[in-house]
Amino acid sequence: MKSSKRAMAEFVGTFWLVLCGCGSAVLAANFPEVGIGLVGVALAFGLAVLTMAFAVGPISGAHLNPAVSVGLWAAGKFPSKDLAPYIAAQIAGAVVASFVLLFIASGRPGFDLSGGLAANGYGANSPGGYSFAAGVVTEIVFTMMFLIIIIGSTGGRASTAFAPISIGLALTLIHLVTIPVTNTSVNPARSTGPALVAGGLALQQLWMFWIAPLLGAVLAGVAYRLAREKTPDIARAVEAKPGFKPEPARA
Repeated sequence: MKSSKRAMAEFVGTFWLVLCGCGSAVLAANFPEVGIGLVGVALAFGLAVLTMAFAVGPISGAHLNPAVSVGLWAAGKFPSKDLAPYIAAQIAGAVVASFVLLFIASGRPGFDLSGGLAANGYGANSPGGYSFAAGVVTEIVFTMMFLIIIIGSTGGRASTAFAPISIGLALTLIHLVTIPVTNTSVNPARSTGPALVAGGLALQQLWMFWIAPLLGAVLAGVAYRLAREKTPDIARAVEAKPGFKPEPARA
């Protein structure tokens, strides 16, 4: 598949992720009497990833997230030459989605952008008022675990047909836990779009939502490399023994 087609798939997938995920928070979370709340927002992010994993996964792998691309690169499962095009496409998709969301949200009388357009933050910009240190640890640890789930779900011994489901559910779970802390990033592109549109404190704090998720992703990738190099292939070791004969197939 040509690089341009894969980048376009990443653009479309990330656009959908930000439009649906952040859109659920801005448009539907607090809608009077029937709002979807934090659980609904968490599900929206997870379902957005799940649907795009099926839709564009066969084209680009459906990273939809610079941290995923960097983590897979650190694990030796993604080529260096594709990093820049993927990340650029992901950022572009997130920014375009944020402006589309702004246009839709502005159609309601009394809309106030001071709410941040579902931007990520810590301290005064954290939904629960959590500190900078709490935000950093949250983004590093949960991004690392997200990458471990992605790498494990898409590995050679996994049932990859079900990978989009496990990855989508993982992102839902992450949001259920961490929305009160940082409004949940684990995705620098998702953080960049709303921050560029909202400006102010969200834009000032954006640097953390690049560094922490990328660090968590690299830790996951390095851990995968070390585990792969140090864990013996038991099946091959057994087959290599003199006199080994495989058992006949049983009905």
